[in-house]
Amino acid sequence: MSSSNRSSSGTTMNYSRFLTAVSAARKPSPIRLLTEIQQRSPPSMISLAGGAPNPNTFPFRSASFTMNDGSTFSFDESLMKRALQYSASSGIPELVAWMKKLQRDLHNPPSASYSPERGQMDLCVTTGSQEGLCKVFEMLVNPGDNVLLDAPTYSGTLAALQPLGCNLVNVASDEHGMVPAALKEVLSRWDPAEVHQPGSTAPRLLYTIPNGGNPTGASMTTQRKQEVYELARLYDMLIIEDDPYFFLQFDKPWAPSLLSMDVDSRIIRTDSFSKILSSGLRIGFVTGPAPLVKRVELHIQASTMHTSTFTQLMVSELVHSWGQEGFLKHIDGVIEFYSKQRDAMLSSADKWLKDVAEWHAPSAGMFLWIKLKGIADTQQLIMEKAIEKEVLMVPGGVFMIDSSKPCPYVRAAFSLATPQQIDEAFRRLSLLIREAQ
Repeated sequence: MSSSNRSSSGTTMNYSRFLTAVSAARKPSPIRLLTEIQQRSPPSMISLAGGAPNPNTFPFRSASFTMNDGSTFSFDESLMKRALQYSASSGIPELVAWMKKLQRDLHNPPSASYSPERGQMDLCVTTGSQEGLCKVFEMLVNPGDNVLLDAPTYSGTLAALQPLGCNLVNVASDEHGMVPAALKEVLSRWDPAEVHQPGSTAPRLLYTIPNGGNPTGASMTTQRKQEVYELARLYDMLIIEDDPYFFLQFDKPWAPSLLSMDVDSRIIRTDSFSKILSSGLRIGFVTGPAPLVKRVELHIQASTMHTSTFTQLMVSELVHSWGQEGFLKHIDGVIEFYSKQRDAMLSSADKWLKDVAEWHAPSAGMFLWIKLKGIADTQQLIMEKAIEKEVLMVPGGVFMIDSSKPCPYVRAAFSLATPQQIDEAFRRLSLLIREAQ
């Protein structure tokens, strides 16, 4: 769009131009629709519609949960019946409502007050943020599309994108995330005035992990986010803000999110409870413009149908009993743990690796991205020699667009090992590097 069509009050988006044929062809499931009508109806409604099984035939009666602080909550028989039954594809209403309020309070997105057609902020629950990401990619990525991302990046993203047959275009990044000047350079091969012309190959999608990038630990500065957002406006791109480490930012105040800057409603944000409540419960969220979130919901209707009602109710009961203040207090405790773990890893890295490797201290997340000196490729060193010496890390190549190219990096996680184990692992690694140099 020309700059005359853009203003601080936002551009009117044409979401249909971003959809793949598969996503555009999705229709609502009539039976899922009836299920949601039934769940909103008074008890006087007699339903012979849905194919829901009778919960009286299920073998589970009740459950109780004990928290770390000793407090408890339980599912009585009626709540248990609900927990074991089908539920809405967008998520159970009370958890969706709680999360929408959290997003408004944390990010204050400009789009929260827009009309749905204009791209009002909407939200749906997904089975971990990975499911949300996969469904967003399927909604937006055609074979042959140019998709922008800043590698090294999460291997799960590469695994989801590469089979879709798109061209992954790398944008340079450093310890502060994606470099706006590099993005501008990549985009300079297209004319912003021509991106809406039929047959234009201009990218319509940019993907980034803004906080505690996996594997780099890099976090984008506010200034960079603003510059990247303005370039997205200029070239009419959607941005996927994949932010599973948002709640693991070590320094406060937390940097404003891209969602908080989103005057056009062009951000699709994925959040996860995996790192802060449980990775096995598989609860994530997609937040973004209502027309696009609804497309993700249609895909959920036709695939998983919905995230487990049981795990959603479990999380919902917990966060409602805590309230937002209690939830954020819990997160402070999680941050304190990971911050100490990070400091222990950095201390051991200084002790054992400073002559043979280099790294930047991560500002969020659970990883240290280490460049080994004098070693062109870490694949054999890590996958053979390190395993022999009983130390496991991830060779850096798996986070690159072309994993066959030599890569001198390794990723070390500080989430599970004790400070003593981290220290011993780095001692073993330092010996291996010296032998290999």
